[in-house]
Amino acid sequence: MKRGLIVQKYGGSSVADVVKIQSVAKRVMKARADGYDVVVVVSALGDTTDDLISLALQITDSPADRELDMLISTGEQVSCALLAMAIHELGGDAISFTGAQVGIMTDNSFTKARIIDINARRIEEALKKRKIVIVAGFQGVDLNNNITTLGRGGSNLTAVALAKVLNAEICEMNTDVEGVFTADPRIVKDARKINRISYEEMFELASLGAQVLQPRSIEFAMKFSIPIHVRSSYSNKKGTIISKEVRAMEDIVVSGVTINKNEAKVTICDVPDKPGIAAKIFREIARQDINVDMIVQNVSRTGATDVSFTVPSGDLIKTIKTAKDISKMIGAGEITFDKDIAKISVVGIGMRSHSGIAAKMFEALAENGINIGMISTSEIKISCVVNAKHGQEAVRAIHSKFNLAKKGKRWTK
Repeated sequence: MKRGLIVQKYGGSSVADVVKIQSVAKRVMKARADGYDVVVVVSALGDTTDDLISLALQITDSPADRELDMLISTGEQVSCALLAMAIHELGGDAISFTGAQVGIMTDNSFTKARIIDINARRIEEALKKRKIVIVAGFQGVDLNNNITTLGRGGSNLTAVALAKVLNAEICEMNTDVEGVFTADPRIVKDARKINRISYEEMFELASLGAQVLQPRSIEFAMKFSIPIHVRSSYSNKKGTIISKEVRAMEDIVVSGVTINKNEAKVTICDVPDKPGIAAKIFREIARQDINVDMIVQNVSRTGATDVSFTVPSGDLIKTIKTAKDISKMIGAGEITFDKDIAKISVVGIGMRSHSGIAAKMFEALAENGINIGMISTSEIKISCVVNAKHGQEAVRAIHSKFNLAKKGKRWTK
Protein backbone atom coordinates (compact mmCIF):
# COMPACT_ATOMS: atom_id res chain seq x y z
CA MET A 1 0.00 0.00 0.00
CA LYS A 2 1.36 3.40 -1.00
CA ARG A 3 1.72 5.70 1.97
CA GLY A 4 2.87 9.27 2.38
CA LEU A 5 6.28 10.74 2.98
CA ILE A 6 8.26 10.70 6.20
CA VAL A 7 11.40 12.60 7.11
CA GLN A 8 13.83 10.69 9.32
CA LYS A 9 16.68 12.44 11.08
CA TYR A 10 19.61 10.53 12.59
CA GLY A 11 21.96 12.21 15.07
CA GLY A 12 25.71 11.87 15.30
CA SER A 13 25.61 9.06 17.86
CA SER A 14 23.32 7.06 15.55
CA VAL A 15 25.83 7.20 12.67
CA ALA A 16 29.02 7.20 14.74
CA ASP A 17 30.67 4.27 12.92
CA VAL A 18 30.22 1.89 10.00
CA VAL A 19 28.19 -0.65 11.99
CA LYS A 20 25.75 2.03 13.13
CA ILE A 21 25.48 3.48 9.64
CA GLN A 22 24.61 0.02 8.34
CA SER A 23 21.98 -0.33 11.07
CA VAL A 24 20.46 3.02 10.07
CA ALA A 25 20.42 1.88 6.43
CA LYS A 26 18.31 -1.13 7.46
CA ARG A 27 15.85 1.11 9.33
CA VAL A 28 15.52 3.37 6.31
CA MET A 29 14.98 0.39 4.03
CA LYS A 30 12.27 -0.92 6.35
CA ALA A 31 10.40 2.38 6.15
CA ARG A 32 10.69 2.18 2.37
CA ALA A 33 9.41 -1.40 2.41
CA ASP A 34 6.45 -0.24 4.52
CA GLY A 35 5.41 1.90 1.57
CA TYR A 36 6.73 5.32 2.53
CA ASP A 37 8.69 7.77 0.49
CA VAL A 38 11.68 8.54 2.70
CA VAL A 39 13.86 11.60 3.09
CA VAL A 40 16.73 11.14 5.56
CA VAL A 41 18.67 13.92 7.27
CA VAL A 42 21.95 12.98 8.94
CA SER A 43 24.34 14.64 11.34
CA ALA A 44 28.12 14.24 11.26
CA LEU A 45 29.62 11.00 12.56
CA GLY A 46 29.92 10.95 16.37
CA ASP A 47 32.06 13.83 17.62
CA THR A 48 33.27 14.89 14.17
CA THR A 49 32.04 18.48 14.50
CA ASP A 50 33.80 18.91 17.85
CA ASP A 51 36.96 17.41 16.39
CA LEU A 52 36.88 19.81 13.45
CA ILE A 53 36.38 22.80 15.75
CA SER A 54 39.30 21.57 17.86
CA LEU A 55 41.48 21.48 14.73
CA ALA A 56 40.53 25.06 13.92
CA LEU A 57 41.35 26.20 17.46
CA GLN A 58 44.79 24.63 17.19
CA ILE A 59 45.48 27.10 14.40
CA THR A 60 43.78 30.19 15.82
CA ASP A 61 41.91 31.21 18.96
CA SER A 62 39.36 33.08 16.85
CA PRO A 63 38.72 31.38 13.51
CA ALA A 64 36.77 33.42 10.96
CA ASP A 65 33.13 32.34 11.11
CA ARG A 66 32.89 31.91 7.33
CA GLU A 67 35.88 29.56 7.26
CA LEU A 68 34.61 27.70 10.31
CA ASP A 69 31.36 26.98 8.47
CA MET A 70 33.32 25.83 5.44
CA LEU A 71 35.18 23.41 7.71
CA ILE A 72 32.48 22.00 9.96
CA SER A 73 29.93 21.51 7.17
CA THR A 74 32.13 18.71 5.78
CA GLY A 75 31.17 16.31 8.58
CA GLU A 76 27.59 15.86 7.38
CA GLN A 77 28.74 15.31 3.80
CA VAL A 78 30.74 12.30 4.93
CA SER A 79 27.85 10.68 6.79
CA CYS A 80 25.23 11.24 4.07
CA ALA A 81 27.48 9.75 1.38
CA LEU A 82 28.34 6.72 3.52
CA LEU A 83 24.66 6.12 4.34
CA ALA A 84 23.79 6.22 0.63
CA MET A 85 26.50 3.62 -0.01
CA ALA A 86 25.16 1.42 2.81
CA ILE A 87 21.66 1.55 1.32
CA HIS A 88 23.07 0.65 -2.11
CA GLU A 89 24.67 -2.43 -0.54
CA LEU A 90 21.23 -3.49 0.74
CA GLY A 91 19.79 -3.21 -2.75
CA GLY A 92 18.17 0.18 -2.22
CA ASP A 93 18.27 3.16 -4.54
CA ALA A 94 19.51 6.21 -2.63
CA ILE A 95 21.04 9.55 -3.53
CA SER A 96 22.83 11.97 -1.22
CA PHE A 97 22.80 15.77 -1.36
CA THR A 98 24.41 18.65 0.48
CA GLY A 99 22.24 21.42 1.87
CA ALA A 100 23.23 23.68 -1.02
CA GLN A 101 22.32 21.02 -3.60
CA VAL A 102 18.75 20.81 -2.30
CA GLY A 103 18.35 24.58 -2.25
CA ILE A 104 18.45 25.34 1.48
CA MET A 105 18.93 29.11 1.32
CA THR A 106 19.97 30.97 4.46
CA ASP A 107 21.01 34.41 5.60
CA ASN A 108 24.72 35.10 6.08
CA SER A 109 24.86 34.73 9.87
CA PHE A 110 27.73 32.25 9.78
CA THR A 111 27.70 29.46 12.43
CA LYS A 112 24.04 30.22 13.31
CA ALA A 113 22.35 30.98 10.01
CA ARG A 114 18.58 31.15 9.63
CA ILE A 115 16.73 29.45 6.78
CA ILE A 116 15.19 31.86 4.28
CA ASP A 117 13.78 29.41 1.73
CA ILE A 118 14.07 25.87 0.44
CA ASN A 119 13.77 24.93 -3.22
CA ALA A 120 12.94 21.25 -2.93
CA ARG A 121 12.79 20.59 -6.69
CA ARG A 122 15.77 18.19 -6.72
CA ILE A 123 14.36 16.21 -3.80
CA GLU A 124 10.93 15.98 -5.45
CA GLU A 125 12.47 14.82 -8.73
CA ALA A 126 14.48 12.13 -6.93
CA LEU A 127 11.38 10.95 -5.03
CA LYS A 128 9.45 10.65 -8.31
CA LYS A 129 12.19 8.28 -9.45
CA ARG A 130 11.50 6.19 -6.30
CA LYS A 131 14.84 7.09 -4.73
CA ILE A 132 15.57 7.39 -1.02
CA VAL A 133 16.87 10.92 -0.56
CA ILE A 134 19.61 11.62 2.00
CA VAL A 135 20.39 15.21 2.92
CA ALA A 136 23.36 16.54 4.85
CA GLY A 137 21.88 18.30 7.86
CA PHE A 138 23.06 21.44 9.65
CA GLN A 139 23.98 23.35 6.50
CA GLY A 140 22.80 25.63 3.73
CA VAL A 141 24.08 28.34 1.43
CA ASP A 142 23.61 32.10 1.50
CA LEU A 143 22.70 34.40 -1.38
CA ASN A 144 26.41 34.79 -2.22
CA ASN A 145 26.88 31.00 -2.42
CA ASN A 146 28.83 30.86 0.84
CA ILE A 147 28.35 27.66 2.83
CA THR A 148 26.57 28.33 6.14
CA THR A 149 25.67 26.23 9.17
CA LEU A 150 22.54 26.39 11.30
CA GLY A 151 24.02 26.23 14.81
CA ARG A 152 24.35 23.35 17.27
CA GLY A 153 21.68 20.74 16.62
CA GLY A 154 21.00 22.30 13.23
CA SER A 155 20.27 18.95 11.61
CA ASN A 156 17.02 18.92 13.60
CA LEU A 157 16.07 22.21 11.96
CA THR A 158 16.97 20.84 8.52
CA ALA A 159 14.67 17.86 9.11
CA VAL A 160 11.71 19.91 10.34
CA ALA A 161 12.07 22.46 7.53
CA LEU A 162 12.14 19.70 4.90
CA ALA A 163 9.11 18.06 6.52
CA LYS A 164 7.24 21.34 6.10
CA VAL A 165 8.29 21.96 2.49
CA LEU A 166 7.61 18.35 1.44
CA ASN A 167 4.32 18.03 3.40
CA ALA A 168 5.60 15.00 5.29
CA GLU A 169 3.24 12.97 7.48
CA ILE A 170 5.65 13.17 10.38
CA CYS A 171 9.22 14.10 11.19
CA GLU A 172 11.05 11.33 13.06
CA MET A 173 14.00 12.35 15.23
CA ASN A 174 16.00 9.17 15.75
CA THR A 175 18.53 9.49 18.54
CA ASP A 176 20.35 7.55 21.25
CA VAL A 177 17.48 7.85 23.77
CA GLU A 178 13.96 6.41 23.65
CA GLY A 179 12.25 9.79 23.76
CA VAL A 180 11.94 12.88 25.93
CA PHE A 181 12.35 12.23 29.66
CA THR A 182 11.33 14.09 32.81
CA ALA A 183 15.05 14.69 33.41
CA ASP A 184 18.35 13.60 31.92
CA PRO A 185 18.44 9.82 32.61
CA ARG A 186 22.20 10.06 33.07
CA ILE A 187 21.58 12.31 36.09
CA VAL A 188 18.26 10.96 37.39
CA LYS A 189 18.22 7.17 37.11
CA ASP A 190 14.44 6.87 37.57
CA ALA A 191 13.51 9.59 35.08
CA ARG A 192 10.31 8.75 33.22
CA LYS A 193 9.75 8.84 29.47
CA ILE A 194 7.06 11.33 28.46
CA ASN A 195 4.66 9.82 25.90
CA ARG A 196 3.28 13.11 24.64
CA ILE A 197 4.32 16.72 25.13
CA SER A 198 3.29 20.08 23.69
CA TYR A 199 5.46 22.17 21.38
CA GLU A 200 5.51 24.91 23.99
CA GLU A 201 6.80 22.68 26.79
CA MET A 202 9.34 21.01 24.50
CA PHE A 203 10.61 24.39 23.32
CA GLU A 204 11.19 25.46 26.92
CA LEU A 205 12.86 22.16 27.84
CA ALA A 206 15.15 22.37 24.80
CA SER A 207 15.95 26.03 25.43
CA LEU A 208 16.73 25.32 29.07
CA GLY A 209 19.21 22.51 28.56
CA ALA A 210 17.46 19.35 27.36
CA GLN A 211 19.74 18.25 24.52
CA VAL A 212 17.33 16.03 22.60
CA LEU A 213 16.31 18.74 20.09
CA GLN A 214 17.47 22.15 18.95
CA PRO A 215 15.06 24.86 20.25
CA ARG A 216 14.80 26.49 16.82
CA SER A 217 13.56 23.22 15.32
CA ILE A 218 10.73 23.10 17.88
CA GLU A 219 9.89 26.74 17.21
CA PHE A 220 9.65 25.96 13.49
CA ALA A 221 7.53 22.84 14.08
CA MET A 222 5.19 24.79 16.38
CA LYS A 223 4.77 27.56 13.81
CA PHE A 224 3.73 25.13 11.07
CA SER A 225 2.13 22.38 13.23
CA ILE A 226 4.57 19.68 12.13
CA PRO A 227 4.25 16.57 14.35
CA ILE A 228 7.56 15.24 15.66
CA HIS A 229 8.29 11.74 16.92
CA VAL A 230 11.42 11.50 19.08
CA ARG A 231 12.49 7.87 19.25
CA SER A 232 15.47 5.56 19.61
CA SER A 233 17.61 4.60 16.64
CA TYR A 234 18.12 1.20 18.26
CA SER A 235 14.56 -0.04 18.85
CA ASN A 236 11.09 0.06 17.32
CA LYS A 237 9.41 1.27 20.51
CA LYS A 238 7.20 4.32 20.34
CA GLY A 239 8.98 7.37 21.70
CA THR A 240 7.62 10.84 22.48
CA ILE A 241 5.15 12.65 20.25
CA ILE A 242 5.51 16.45 20.19
CA SER A 243 2.33 18.18 19.05
CA LYS A 244 -0.17 20.90 19.89
CA GLU A 245 -1.46 21.21 23.44
CA VAL A 246 -4.17 18.69 24.34
CA ARG A 247 -6.37 18.44 27.39
CA ALA A 248 -4.40 15.60 29.00
CA MET A 249 -1.28 17.76 29.06
CA GLU A 250 -3.02 20.45 31.12
CA ASP A 251 -3.46 18.01 34.01
CA ILE A 252 0.29 17.52 34.31
CA VAL A 253 1.63 20.35 36.46
CA VAL A 254 5.38 19.81 35.89
CA SER A 255 6.60 17.92 32.83
CA GLY A 256 10.33 17.96 33.41
CA VAL A 257 13.46 19.32 35.06
CA THR A 258 16.48 20.51 33.07
CA ILE A 259 20.04 21.59 33.73
CA ASN A 260 22.17 23.88 31.58
CA LYS A 261 25.86 24.25 32.40
CA ASN A 262 26.66 26.09 29.20
CA GLU A 263 25.99 29.56 30.53
CA ALA A 264 28.07 32.13 32.39
CA LYS A 265 27.13 35.11 34.55
CA VAL A 266 28.53 38.56 33.83
CA THR A 267 28.15 41.54 36.19
CA ILE A 268 28.68 45.22 35.40
CA CYS A 269 29.36 46.86 38.77
CA ASP A 270 28.49 50.40 39.91
CA VAL A 271 26.14 51.19 37.03
CA PRO A 272 24.64 54.70 37.27
CA ASP A 273 21.02 54.39 38.38
CA LYS A 274 19.46 56.53 35.67
CA PRO A 275 16.60 56.03 33.18
CA GLY A 276 17.79 54.55 29.87
CA ILE A 277 21.00 53.01 31.16
CA ALA A 278 19.70 49.43 30.96
CA ALA A 279 18.56 50.07 27.39
CA LYS A 280 22.06 51.27 26.46
CA ILE A 281 23.69 48.22 28.05
CA PHE A 282 21.55 45.60 26.34
CA ARG A 283 21.35 47.44 23.02
CA GLU A 284 25.14 47.27 22.76
CA ILE A 285 25.16 43.60 23.73
CA ALA A 286 22.47 42.83 21.14
CA ARG A 287 24.56 44.56 18.48
CA GLN A 288 27.23 41.92 19.10
CA ASP A 289 24.64 39.19 18.41
CA ILE A 290 24.88 37.95 22.01
CA ASN A 291 21.76 36.33 23.47
CA VAL A 292 21.10 37.37 27.06
CA ASP A 293 19.00 35.09 29.23
CA MET A 294 18.45 35.99 32.88
CA ILE A 295 18.89 39.57 34.13
CA VAL A 296 19.11 40.82 37.73
CA GLN A 297 19.57 44.43 38.82
CA ASN A 298 20.29 45.13 42.46
CA VAL A 299 18.41 47.79 44.40
CA SER A 300 20.23 51.13 44.24
CA ARG A 301 21.21 52.63 47.60
CA THR A 302 24.07 54.92 46.58
CA GLY A 303 22.98 56.13 43.15
CA ALA A 304 24.66 53.12 41.52
CA THR A 305 23.67 49.50 41.06
CA ASP A 306 25.08 46.18 39.84
CA VAL A 307 23.57 44.58 36.72
CA SER A 308 24.07 40.83 36.28
CA PHE A 309 23.01 38.70 33.34
CA THR A 310 23.69 35.27 31.87
CA VAL A 311 24.98 34.49 28.37
CA PRO A 312 26.02 31.32 26.53
CA SER A 313 29.48 30.20 27.65
CA GLY A 314 30.73 30.37 24.08
CA ASP A 315 29.99 34.10 24.03
CA LEU A 316 31.68 34.87 27.36
CA ILE A 317 34.94 36.34 25.98
CA LYS A 318 33.05 38.53 23.52
CA THR A 319 30.60 39.56 26.26
CA ILE A 320 33.36 40.57 28.70
CA LYS A 321 35.00 42.73 26.04
CA THR A 322 31.66 44.32 25.14
CA ALA A 323 30.80 44.87 28.81
CA LYS A 324 34.13 46.65 29.39
CA ASP A 325 33.41 48.96 26.46
CA ILE A 326 29.92 49.61 27.81
CA SER A 327 31.26 50.34 31.30
CA LYS A 328 33.57 53.03 29.93
CA MET A 329 30.77 54.49 27.85
CA ILE A 330 28.28 54.83 30.74
CA GLY A 331 30.74 55.51 33.55
CA ALA A 332 30.25 52.20 35.40
CA GLY A 333 32.77 50.13 37.38
CA GLU A 334 34.55 46.80 36.99
CA ILE A 335 33.33 43.72 35.15
CA THR A 336 33.13 40.40 36.99
CA PHE A 337 32.11 37.00 35.68
CA ASP A 338 31.38 33.48 36.90
CA LYS A 339 31.74 30.43 34.63
CA ASP A 340 30.88 27.92 37.34
CA ILE A 341 27.10 28.17 37.26
CA ALA A 342 24.25 25.87 36.35
CA LYS A 343 20.73 26.89 35.42
CA ILE A 344 18.08 24.53 36.81
CA SER A 345 14.55 24.79 35.43
CA VAL A 346 11.13 23.19 35.87
CA VAL A 347 8.69 23.27 32.95
CA GLY A 348 5.01 22.45 32.62
CA ILE A 349 1.89 23.77 30.91
CA GLY A 350 -0.10 22.96 34.07
CA MET A 351 1.87 25.62 35.96
CA ARG A 352 -0.37 28.26 34.37
CA SER A 353 -3.29 27.26 36.56
CA HIS A 354 -1.48 26.03 39.68
CA SER A 355 0.20 28.07 42.40
CA GLY A 356 2.95 26.92 44.73
CA ILE A 357 5.33 25.54 42.10
CA ALA A 358 8.09 28.03 42.88
CA ALA A 359 7.77 27.43 46.62
CA LYS A 360 8.03 23.69 46.08
CA MET A 361 11.13 24.10 43.92
CA PHE A 362 12.81 26.44 46.40
CA GLU A 363 11.99 24.04 49.26
CA ALA A 364 13.73 21.21 47.42
CA LEU A 365 16.87 23.31 47.01
CA ALA A 366 16.79 24.59 50.61
CA GLU A 367 16.38 21.08 52.02
CA ASN A 368 19.60 20.13 50.24
CA GLY A 369 21.53 23.24 51.29
CA ILE A 370 21.71 24.64 47.75
CA ASN A 371 21.85 28.42 47.48
CA ILE A 372 20.04 30.30 44.68
CA GLY A 373 21.92 33.01 42.78
CA MET A 374 19.34 34.21 40.24
CA ILE A 375 15.66 33.49 39.51
CA SER A 376 13.49 33.97 36.43
CA THR A 377 9.93 32.86 35.70
CA SER A 378 7.38 32.66 32.91
CA GLU A 379 3.93 31.11 32.55
CA ILE A 380 5.28 27.59 32.12
CA LYS A 381 8.79 27.64 33.59
CA ILE A 382 10.82 28.63 36.63
CA SER A 383 14.62 28.83 36.44
CA CYS A 384 17.27 29.21 39.13
CA VAL A 385 21.01 29.72 38.87
CA VAL A 386 23.06 27.69 41.34
CA ASN A 387 26.73 26.84 41.74
CA ALA A 388 27.71 24.32 39.06
CA LYS A 389 29.00 21.81 41.65
CA HIS A 390 25.44 21.51 43.03
CA GLY A 391 23.77 21.28 39.60
CA GLN A 392 23.10 17.57 39.34
CA GLU A 393 22.16 17.34 43.02
CA ALA A 394 19.63 20.13 42.43
CA VAL A 395 18.06 18.30 39.49
CA ARG A 396 17.67 15.10 41.50
CA ALA A 397 16.21 16.95 44.49
CA ILE A 398 13.62 18.81 42.41
CA HIS A 399 12.74 15.72 40.36
CA SER A 400 12.08 13.83 43.58
CA LYS A 401 10.13 16.71 45.16
CA PHE A 402 7.67 16.76 42.27
CA ASN A 403 7.37 12.95 42.12
CA LEU A 404 8.37 12.73 38.48
CA ALA A 405 9.96 9.28 38.73
CA LYS A 406 8.91 6.34 36.60
CA LYS A 407 6.82 4.73 39.29
CA GLY A 408 6.07 7.87 41.28
CA LYS A 409 2.84 9.83 41.35
CA ARG A 410 3.19 13.16 39.61
CA TRP A 411 2.86 16.13 41.92
CA THR A 412 -0.37 18.10 41.96
CA LYS A 413 -1.35 20.91 44.23
